[in-house]
Formats: sequence, structure tokens, C-alpha cells
Amino acid sequence: MKLKLTKPIVFFDIEATGLSVIKDRIVEISILKIFPDEHEESVTYRVNPEMHIPKDISAIHGIYDDDVKDKPTFKQIAQTIANIIEGSDLGGFNSNKFDIPLLAEEFIRAEIQIDLHKRRFIDVQNIYHKMEKRNLEAAYKFYCHKDLANAHSAFADIKATYEVLQAQLDKYADELQNDVDFLAEFSSRGKAVDFASRMTIDNQGRVIFNFGKHNGEPVEKVFETDKAYYNWIMKNDFPEDTKRILTELKLNALNNKEG
Repeated sequence: MKLKLTKPIVFFDIEATGLSVIKDRIVEISILKIFPDEHEESVTYRVNPEMHIPKDISAIHGIYDDDVKDKPTFKQIAQTIANIIEGSDLGGFNSNKFDIPLLAEEFIRAEIQIDLHKRRFIDVQNIYHKMEKRNLEAAYKFYCHKDLANAHSAFADIKATYEVLQAQLDKYADELQNDVDFLAEFSSRGKAVDFASRMTIDNQGRVIFNFGKHNGEPVEKVFETDKAYYNWIMKNDFPEDTKRILTELKLNALNNKEG
């Protein structure tokens, strides 16, 4: 079943130096842009991460230091990527947890002004796990009845991800709606405020912490009861996106208090 679109959606996959959205860097990004008239455009960039790629990570995705030493840095291609995804929703496999947070961090480091929070995100892995609970290769075999060649090649993975989503729409036609709003909501894991889901929105509409000693507590309340907590977060290894949003919330709280 073809995905019904009112605007383009960009499926993308990232290979990186590791699994940390804070410390690691992109070494390859593949983009598949689907337009409402169903035509597709794709591009893949190898990226110099400006850091060593651990050998155990290279063994997984097949990209070594020598493969990217002469490639552009992310900062050099950041505006091009921003232009490609401008006005588009985003999709991927495990993208809500890894690819989108890491891409957001890279944009911040590159000083590119782009608000990814305004996009709708479809995470095909979350749909899959809610329905079948396996990985991409198993999903491709299960839904598309084919073996995934070149697994962990960014373009092979993202092309397979798009095919899996189309097959999911066919298989679960009575349960899934062919609508980006529905799929974005269905594939989300709660209402995250920041990409790393360090803060979420509870049933009362309050922004709460989603980790640590203040897990489940309203952020605004913690600003009052534990004044050092904000400074601790700002000085430690949290994503820049998380720090930026937390700062906005703190400023809003101060303005509300003064008002």
C-alpha cells in the first residue's frame, strides 16, 4: 500500500562512530525523499567525523577511518542536508531514539538553524515492535518476504525501511491508518519534549523529567525544590537539544513567576 502524503517525507539512516547521540558523530547518512506524487529522490553522503571510528563499530557498518578521511565534515554539508529535509516529515528505523537526536546534535554543532521539533516522525521500528517485536532484517523477511542484502549499509537499510512501512500498511490495513499524523503518533513512545526523551509530557499536560532522581516530577517544580539540578544537567553530558529546551523552560518559569 502506498503511503498517502500531503507533503514530502524523508526517510533517512545514519551510520556513526558509536551509539552515543552526545559523543559520537555521523560517518554516513542516506536520504530517501518521497513526494506526494510518489516520485523519489535519494542521496548518500560519507562524512569525516573528525574523530577515530572504533574498529568494532567499523566491523558493523564497514566504514573505516581511511574511507572518510578525505570526505567533507558534517558542518560542510549541513546546510545541504537541511535544504533537502526542509518542509518534510521524517521517517526511519529506530530514528526517534537514535537518528533524529544525533542529527539534531550535529545541526546544533554546525550552527544550522532548523527546528526539527515541528516535524512529524514515523519510526517504523516502533510500529514493528508494537506488532511483531523484532529487528530490521527480520522485519524485511517477515513483511517483504525477502532477505536483506548489505545489511548495515545505510542506503540498503533505509530503502528496506520504506518497503517495510508500505508492507505494514497492507498487512495491518484494519489497524493502521494510511496517514502521516496517525503513523507518527502510533510509532512514538510517549510525548517527548526533547529528542532524547529526557523530558516528556504527562497526562496532565505538564513537562516532567523522564530520568534520574526526579523521574516523573514536573520540571517546573524541580526548579523550585532542587535549584542545583538545572546547573548539574548543564555541566554534564546531556544533548545540546535537551539543554536548550530545559533552558527555555527555566526562563519561562522565571517569567511566569515574575508576572
